[in-house]
Amino acid sequence: MQHAVGSPLPPPHQPGHGPAVGWSPAAHHPGQHPGAQQGPAPVPAPPPAPGRPAPPPPGSAGPPAGPQHASMPPPPDTTGHVRLPPGGPVAMPSAPRAAAPPDPAGTTLAVLLIGPAGAGKTSVAKYWADHRRVPTAHISLDDVREWVRSGFADPQSGWNDNSEAQYRLARRTCGFAARNFLANGISCVLDDAVFPDRPVVGLGGWKRHVGPGLLPVVLLPGLDIVLERNAERSGNRRLSDEEVARIHGRMAGWYGSGLPIIDNSQLGIPETARILDDVLARSIASPPQW
Repeated sequence: MQHAVGSPLPPPHQPGHGPAVGWSPAAHHPGQHPGAQQGPAPVPAPPPAPGRPAPPPPGSAGPPAGPQHASMPPPPDTTGHVRLPPGGPVAMPSAPRAAAPPDPAGTTLAVLLIGPAGAGKTSVAKYWADHRRVPTAHISLDDVREWVRSGFADPQSGWNDNSEAQYRLARRTCGFAARNFLANGISCVLDDAVFPDRPVVGLGGWKRHVGPGLLPVVLLPGLDIVLERNAERSGNRRLSDEEVARIHGRMAGWYGSGLPIIDNSQLGIPETARILDDVLARSIASPPQW
């Protein structure tokens, strides 16, 4: 943020191909058929030597396994304990069903919420992270930036090299934390007031620190809404009305950028979180170019 508040089934068998080709009933139901050629008559086996048991007749499976199996012939169409499938041509497999739409609620991902001061980024991010089916962390740039106590560069006192350096440091720290969470199977949602006219230190920085898989979404309510929300803040999180209006005007540059934009002027936090899931599902299926 640049100001105090505001990532197969095999193909179907073709005719003339596949296991069905060349199938004949004789292959699945062996036995005598009219017109089948007969071999020479079987030659009788020589008598057994004295003291030796008679060999089994030709075609038999051998001596019976034991008294317990003598009266239990194997059921038809079985081999051991495995029942054979019925004979017949192999059916044509049905076409595979269309892939189900992606479910962002159960997917490990990284989301970047962008918006001006008072857009509701932090509130929506916390609610969205709290209500997911997979572990999810919320990483706020403002919170990380305020880890600096002595020597904190407050942009309300003027933008300078020191405040710029602290923002860059906080962004790198957030990016490292996000990559660490993702490497351990934990999703993360980050929030920052990224300006469209400063891509190198804004969106470009997040892309470098987190990775190209980061999904950015813009929250952009009307100016009257952000002014009202800003008036409820205190400390260094509260900006002047002039500063809020200036930031909001610069955020309008996201229109036409190709990034998804949610106007949550008339939406509560749960409704905005539900719309965020819908937007993320579309972004997963067709990632935005940024």
